[in-house]
Amino acid sequence: MAVPAWTCGASRPGPAPTALPWPGRGPRPGPGARRPPSGPPRPLSLLLPPLLLLPLLAAPGASAYSFPQQHTMQHWARRLEQEIDGVMRIFGGVQQLREIYKDNRNLFEVQENEPQKLVEKVAGDIESLLDRKVRALKRLADAAENFQKAHRWQDNIKEEDILYYDAKADAELDDPESEDVERGSKVSTLRLDFVEDSNFKNKVNYSYTAVQIPTDIYKGSTVILNELNWTEALENVFIENRRQDPTLLWQVFGSATGVTRYYPATPWRAPKKIDLYDVRRRPWYIQGASSPKDMVIIVDVSGSVSGLTLKLMKTSVCEMLDTLSDDDYVNVASFNEKAQPVSCFTHLVQANVRNKKVFKEAVQGMVAKGTTGYKAGFEYAFDQLQNSNITRANCNKMIMMFTDGGEDRVQDVFEKYNWPNRTVRVFTFSVGQHNYDVTPLQWMACANKGYYFEIPSIGAIRINTQEYLDVLGRPMVLAGKEAKQVQWTNVYEDALGLGLVVTGTLPVFNLTQDGPGEKKNQLILGVMGIDVALNDIKRLTPNYTLGANGYVFAIDLNGYVLLHPNLKPQTTNFREPVTLDFLDAELEDENKEEIRRSMIDGNKGHKQIRTLVKSLDERYVDEVVRNYTWVPIRSTNYSLGLVLPPYSTFYLQANLSDQILQVKYFEFLLPSSFESEGHVFIAPREYCKDLNASDNNTEFLKNFIELMEKVTPDSKQCNNFLLHNLILDTGITQQLVERVWRDQDLNTYSLLAVFAATDGGITRVFPNKAAEDWTENPEPFNASFYRRSLDNYGYIFKPPHQDALLRPLELENDTVGILVSTAVELSLGGRTLRPAVVGVKLDLEAWAEKFKVLASNRTHQDQPQKQCGPSSHCEMDCEVNNEDLLCVLIDDGGFLVLSNQNHQWDQVGRFFSEVDANLMLALYNNSFYTRKESYDYQAACAPQPPGNLGAAPRGVFVPTIADFLNLAWWTSAAAWSLFQQLLYGLIYHSWFQADSAEAEGSPEARESSCVMKQTQYYFGSVNASYNAIIDCGNCSRLFHAQRLTNTNLLFVVAEKPLCSQCEAGRLLQKETHSDGPEQCELVQRPRYRRGPHICFDYNATEDTSDCGRGASFPPSLGVLVSLQLLLLLGLPPRPQPQVHASRRL
Repeated sequence: MAVPAWTCGASRPGPAPTALPWPGRGPRPGPGARRPPSGPPRPLSLLLPPLLLLPLLAAPGASAYSFPQQHTMQHWARRLEQEIDGVMRIFGGVQQLREIYKDNRNLFEVQENEPQKLVEKVAGDIESLLDRKVRALKRLADAAENFQKAHRWQDNIKEEDILYYDAKADAELDDPESEDVERGSKVSTLRLDFVEDSNFKNKVNYSYTAVQIPTDIYKGSTVILNELNWTEALENVFIENRRQDPTLLWQVFGSATGVTRYYPATPWRAPKKIDLYDVRRRPWYIQGASSPKDMVIIVDVSGSVSGLTLKLMKTSVCEMLDTLSDDDYVNVASFNEKAQPVSCFTHLVQANVRNKKVFKEAVQGMVAKGTTGYKAGFEYAFDQLQNSNITRANCNKMIMMFTDGGEDRVQDVFEKYNWPNRTVRVFTFSVGQHNYDVTPLQWMACANKGYYFEIPSIGAIRINTQEYLDVLGRPMVLAGKEAKQVQWTNVYEDALGLGLVVTGTLPVFNLTQDGPGEKKNQLILGVMGIDVALNDIKRLTPNYTLGANGYVFAIDLNGYVLLHPNLKPQTTNFREPVTLDFLDAELEDENKEEIRRSMIDGNKGHKQIRTLVKSLDERYVDEVVRNYTWVPIRSTNYSLGLVLPPYSTFYLQANLSDQILQVKYFEFLLPSSFESEGHVFIAPREYCKDLNASDNNTEFLKNFIELMEKVTPDSKQCNNFLLHNLILDTGITQQLVERVWRDQDLNTYSLLAVFAATDGGITRVFPNKAAEDWTENPEPFNASFYRRSLDNYGYIFKPPHQDALLRPLELENDTVGILVSTAVELSLGGRTLRPAVVGVKLDLEAWAEKFKVLASNRTHQDQPQKQCGPSSHCEMDCEVNNEDLLCVLIDDGGFLVLSNQNHQWDQVGRFFSEVDANLMLALYNNSFYTRKESYDYQAACAPQPPGNLGAAPRGVFVPTIADFLNLAWWTSAAAWSLFQQLLYGLIYHSWFQADSAEAEGSPEARESSCVMKQTQYYFGSVNASYNAIIDCGNCSRLFHAQRLTNTNLLFVVAEKPLCSQCEAGRLLQKETHSDGPEQCELVQRPRYRRGPHICFDYNATEDTSDCGRGASFPPSLGVLVSLQLLLLLGLPPRPQPQVHASRRL
């Protein structure tokens, strides 16, 4: 449907054949003129038949200009096409470059990319890489289980008995307020020396491991000291692993007690704010510690949970959600007398980042009222878990209930839904300090294979919302070797600065028994992990033989990309994996959905499709043909794909065996040759191991030349393919200078520069001085003009990029230019390829003047302008009548390229809607342009004001007057809980501040991840030349639009608007901040995925007798009153010791 473009009254009809002329820009037809009937506005643009476009008759004795006839404007279009083609033929040198390649046919070979063989080889290489890590993982896990089994528990172990490197020690010593400085730690901490290692992007020590212990765990507890004692033996296994495989990166053991021991040792990357890192909340640990989960969280919102208790519940739910991964499914509901979902999700949904965000925002709106109705809450939860008509994990099923207490055991509900098989585990959480009997809550958990937890204060939330994983790990431990399967994670950011990684995980089990003949221990000791950097996997993929638009990608069972050229997160969150779906990495269509499904199912396949792709600068969309080939990567959950354009089936491989020729061509890379041969930019590729990289291309070229004076292109330390192709293309482009460019006068045709760029990595710009204003990427594969020219036939215009918010172009010294480029297609022995792109850079001002002449009634620029006499009739043209007639060239993205209006020259490069919104909307509504909208899920935005969803507390509960008057409140433990909250807040320094407690953030403030909506325009289905009217009463405008053959340009001629009464809707192209697609709608049509093929949720020998514990602190009334007054007066209490670990192995 056409977008309305005006808000006005009656519409002016198009000119009839017998209508009188409009002298100059005189008055429109008077009151006697025929007008359309009243009623709703007519369509935005009325297509006029050729009959209505006959020349308007001039009144006797008066001069008159009429809107140009269609054939006149078609004539102008042909003149423009011929001028562009002529310049490109003379200066572009496409034909000459083809001949140069053929003349040098003996210097290169044409190689073929065989997609099936390529993708299978890369998949095999990745499998071999990961298999080496798997072997190291298994050695570590076996050793850990044996070390722990042989370890003798020591009740009297002391801090001074343990010697280890505390990764946080240096940061804590620098912090006078740290725990160890305040208490005078007795732990014997090693002081190590470190060396810089580029592989780890860090300083490391290969002789020791490092230990990280969460901030809220007491290092001196018996549990932690015993853990440190037995895990010390892992150090030698780590070292031996590295000896066998020097490419190993971080090797990590994450303990179920919270201790992390990793190798090699390196200081912890301490954030400026709170360090809330806990290995048990890392994505890789969660995935390795349990099978997938279907979880329903129900929250008691009866009237008794108002105030602090409700705040604790909200925070607890958010923390619980953070223990879920993309393999899990979840829903959250609140209940009193009735149960209802807290969000728009009416069933279990995938626990991905965006769905969890919806839940976290929704729980903040929970309000306490009514009476407690456990039956309503549990019936709702069981109904959710029994719904088989939706996608879900189909493994562990559980209900997590948060309440302040109650007497009802709802046994009848359990008998109806869960007994006798007890397939759903029930975990109950008593929240807040109260005097209620907790026996019913303990019974619910114990009767349903779950666990009972108490959360009396803010300090207990993190530990008690993650320990349920120990219970879920029981069937896995009891399954023994069957459960010892390596899993590979989603992509996430390494906490130690390695960048984006995937991690292989393997659970570590407790093999001890409590005594002879006793049952097998069912505790999970932790998870062993080994990181693999994405860059190491990328190195196994072909880089430059696939061409600028070919690439390799890989996805997992969720459809998330592991490898993809568009996987470029601007910012990452330590607490969440990087989950970019394949259909979001590319522009989604049905063919890609089919390819994605086949890859997730582990199939092989090949398919040629016609699809849309975004340009590298994300301003354009091109319709292209791509060949997709895919295979599974064995022994993993990944699948590998290869994408090739048809023109990249073949590529050139230089064969410069003649060393004299090598030296000759190499000399054209020397800056001393630039003045005569043009400036050369070389792509910053890894030509040799010892080549120093630099972002400055001049410096990089200098480094390259210096290295080449020491080594030869055939050196073993160099990539011979890259070097030979670079030197060959240096010689070939120099011959183009010699045969074409050097003898031509660029000024004659108002050209600022001519250029050629090649697959081999050469960009030659002529003349040399033009390089001063060259702003394109020196890597042709990363240059938008290069990639678009390969994908499109003809001449591709690229105006300078302008943002609407930036100041206009400065047209000084003739430095503003418009790139025009085209691909060079070779046909060698029936094999077609495109190894280069050539082009020119037009002088904007000179070509704007030339544009006026070409779209006028003059045949050349020196011919006098035709004057319209007093009694003659003339057609308007783009030169004489530029005050009345608007003439523009717009590219296929809707950006202004040239205009006959001098005041619009500084707007060249802007989206045309910012120049003439009314006309651009008419072009869109008449199908000259099509719009494509998509979302960028990897964008970075300015930091948002702190919310209440973080892991650390953000505020304090303030008692109401009713609370003060209520003696029961004072005599209960609520005041003590509040004081505990204050004490715990002293550990987290931002408790009373509005700071974001980004425990796991970088050492410096970061931008936050956000979603941006992108809109691109591209040519629609209209190829013909036709005329239309923008119909809006006395503000109506005639216009003509026509595509220019063999270019990406649209030629538009239109009457200039007489008035602004016809308000046009403005089309937007600029990227805008967005919440993304409506999540509530997306979950109704979830994308296809598969969960892990293994599931351990049941074992007949499981001992469920350990199902909960609780403790309470009975405070005295006097102490409570004193502490509450102290809190209200704002006096700073003394520090409180941290939460102790309570786990014994």
